[in-house]
Amino acid sequence: MKMHKSNKIRAVIGAAVASVLTAMAPVDNASAETLSMLSGYAPTFAWYREIGPRFIELVKEESKGDLDIRYNGPDTVPTFEQFQPVQSGVFDVLFTHPAYHSGTTSVGLAIDAIAVDPVKRREAGVFDYIDKHYQKRGMKLISAPSTGTKGFRFYLREPLKDDALKGRKIRGTVSYHPMIKALGGAPVNMPVSEVYTALQRGTMDGAAWGLTGASDLKFYEVAKYMADPVFGQVGVMIMMNLERWNALKPAQQKAMLEAGRKIELESLAHFDKLQAEEYKTLIGHGVQITKFSDADAKRLEALWSNGVWEVAEQVSGDDARGLHNLARKAGMTE
Repeated sequence: MKMHKSNKIRAVIGAAVASVLTAMAPVDNASAETLSMLSGYAPTFAWYREIGPRFIELVKEESKGDLDIRYNGPDTVPTFEQFQPVQSGVFDVLFTHPAYHSGTTSVGLAIDAIAVDPVKRREAGVFDYIDKHYQKRGMKLISAPSTGTKGFRFYLREPLKDDALKGRKIRGTVSYHPMIKALGGAPVNMPVSEVYTALQRGTMDGAAWGLTGASDLKFYEVAKYMADPVFGQVGVMIMMNLERWNALKPAQQKAMLEAGRKIELESLAHFDKLQAEEYKTLIGHGVQITKFSDADAKRLEALWSNGVWEVAEQVSGDDARGLHNLARKAGMTE
């Protein structure tokens, strides 16, 4: 049957439009390049739950569906052992807190002593300094999202007295150790997965922890006091194996970095809101406020910041001192 000329023209136009629309449509996930991620936190835990999936979503958006990320948690590789498998290329991406690989380098953990301002951190060269440091170790820094304007507090089995933490065993990664010691406590480095049981059994008297996530861990069942004031700031890091990073197309690299920049900006206000909700939740579960003495309260910020720099400089020497000088000149640390 012969096609009428006008119908033929419409068919050609229709095919051309369909072709253009197909070209404009996002690449289907089935054809996306998939990166494997190791996370130091379970998928339900606040620090990953509120950042990880959103970061993955942003990567998909920025890459127009050309990149996807597959989650693997601490049940695949324990939290404190995850840096090396990503560094060696067994996995592509690492979602972690830099204190968890402080035995390899402590430059990353020093960011918790630097004021939370994602834009200023980048403008002052803090982000680039840390990135270059990790690239020498086969890793590329993608993002350093903060979990709120303020970071930490102590969760305790018993209320504070005038002698602060004297005689108490307190869970804390190495970042907290100088501070805990200065307050009279005995620091113990322990994975978060073991903290609840240690508090329940009384082998730990308390835990230094962030202002979100305590309710997820059900600390309110085993630690009925939380100490004021809060102190410091806390941020996680998203890194990538450097060889795998270099193998990405320029457009894919741009998408990863833009997703990382955006999640830094989004996470700050988001976590400030979550911290307020967390406080109400803990109070609702019967947790009471206990306070440091006025003298101790006044020195908490300095104890935290100086302690973090002490750990960083002990492990990473001039590399950490260089970052400290850079941040100090920018007015972002003690």
